[in-house]
Amino acid sequence: MDPRWIFIIVAVAGLVASVAILRFLLATGLAWRLATDIPNDRSLHSKPVPRVGGWAIVPVVCVSIWIVAPGLWLAAVLALALAVLSQIDDRRGLPARVRFAAHIAAATVFVAATPGAVPVWVLFVLGILLVWLVNLYNFMDGSDGLAGGMALFGFSGYALAAGFGPHPDTQLALAATAVAAAAAGFLFLNFHPARVFLGDAGSIPLGFLAGALGYWGWMKSVWPIWFPALIFLPFIADASVTLVKRVLRREKVWLPHKEHYYQRMVRLGMGHAATARAWYLVMAVGVVIATFALGLKPVMQWVVAGAWSVILLFAGVCIDRRWQQYQGRMDNAKVIRK
Repeated sequence: MDPRWIFIIVAVAGLVASVAILRFLLATGLAWRLATDIPNDRSLHSKPVPRVGGWAIVPVVCVSIWIVAPGLWLAAVLALALAVLSQIDDRRGLPARVRFAAHIAAATVFVAATPGAVPVWVLFVLGILLVWLVNLYNFMDGSDGLAGGMALFGFSGYALAAGFGPHPDTQLALAATAVAAAAAGFLFLNFHPARVFLGDAGSIPLGFLAGALGYWGWMKSVWPIWFPALIFLPFIADASVTLVKRVLRREKVWLPHKEHYYQRMVRLGMGHAATARAWYLVMAVGVVIATFALGLKPVMQWVVAGAWSVILLFAGVCIDRRWQQYQGRMDNAKVIRK
C-alpha cells in the first residue's frame, strides 16, 4: 500500500474514533461519572464539565502505535500507565508526591531504555526536561480548545518533520499523526463552549508523548535537539516564565492561580475562542519556522530558534503591559466606588 494512504487512514481513523468515544461517553452519561471538573479559583469556566478527553485520546493513540509504529511501544505503554494513574487523580485525587513520582519514573524508564549516544549527565538533563514537559502541559490545560489545539499543531509538526524532513522516520511520523488526529477529534467537543475537558488523564500523557516523541526523534537523528522545544515553545514559554515569576514573588506555586498568559488573555476580554485562535496562529507559525529551519545550516538553525524565542518574549511583555493597565483601571474603579 502507498505510504500516503497509511497516513490518511491513521489520521481519519484516529479522528473518527476519538469523536465516537466522546459522544458515546456523553450520550450514556458515563462522562459525568468518570470525572467532573468543578470550577475553582484557577478555573475560567463557571459550570461543571466532564473531564474525559483522555479517554478519547490515549486509547486511540496506543492502539494506533501498536499497529503502525511498534518501535515506539514503550512510549505508548508509559503514556497509558500515566493516563490510568491520572484518571484516579481526576476521580478521587492523589497526593502531589505520588503524581510527581510517577512522572519521574516514566521519564526515567523511557530515557534509560532508549539512551542516546551522549554523556550520562545530558540524559539526566533531558529526563528532567521531560518531567517538566509532562507537568507544564497539565498547567496549560485551562482554557477551551487550548491544550487540544496545541496537541493538534505540535504533533502535526512532528509528523511533517518525521515524514518529509531531511531524515525521515516513518514510524515516528505515524505515531505523531495518530496523536494529532485524536487531538483533532477531541477538539470537536472541546472548542468553546467546551462540552468536555481534557483532564489530567489526557494532559499528562500528552505532555509525556510530546517529550518522548521529541526525544526519540533527536535520538534517531530525525531532528536536532532544539526542534521539539521550538515546536512546543509557546506552551513551554508561558508555563516556564509564569512559574519563575511566581517563585520570585515567593508565592506557593502548587496552588491554583490565573497568572498564565492565556488566562490573562481570556480575562482581558478576548474570551476562550479568540484566545485559542490566537494561540493556534502562533503555534502554526512556530511549526512552519521549525520545519523550515531543518533545511538550514546548524548555526542558522540556532539563530532562527533564538529569533523566534525573542519574538515570543516580546509578545509576553505586551500581554504583561496590557494586564498592568487593566489592573490599574480595576483599582481606580474600586476607589471611585468607595
